[in-house]
Amino acid sequence: MGEKGARKERLHWTKLDVWRHAHNLALNVYSATAAFPREEIYGITSQLRRAASSVPANIVEGHSRKTTREYIHFLYNARASLEEVRYFLLLAKDLSFLPKEMWRDLEEKCGHVSRMLNGLIKSLKANLPH
Repeated sequence: MGEKGARKERLHWTKLDVWRHAHNLALNVYSATAAFPREEIYGITSQLRRAASSVPANIVEGHSRKTTREYIHFLYNARASLEEVRYFLLLAKDLSFLPKEMWRDLEEKCGHVSRMLNGLIKSLKANLPH
């Protein structure tokens, strides 16, 4: 019958709402960090951008894996990177690199992506053989 947790045919990852929202978040983070102090280019700017781009990248990598279990593993990685983004956004706000209104908007987007990731993980887990 095949490998346990073998994946069914999936839509291309660019068609996934969660990927589109995570990608949009990464674009927003890149825009927001453009105004950060130059001396932070190798500090918080780099860390925040790397974490933000890791979210959609992990969705893509997991989506291309052979099994649903592997996919879920990478979705957990995406969720962990998203939490890292949330921390660095908070740090940037507290250091006055990021206006509170912009932080609130980005935090809201993070929350939306988090809920979408959680929903996808729950859905995929429900379809795994027990």
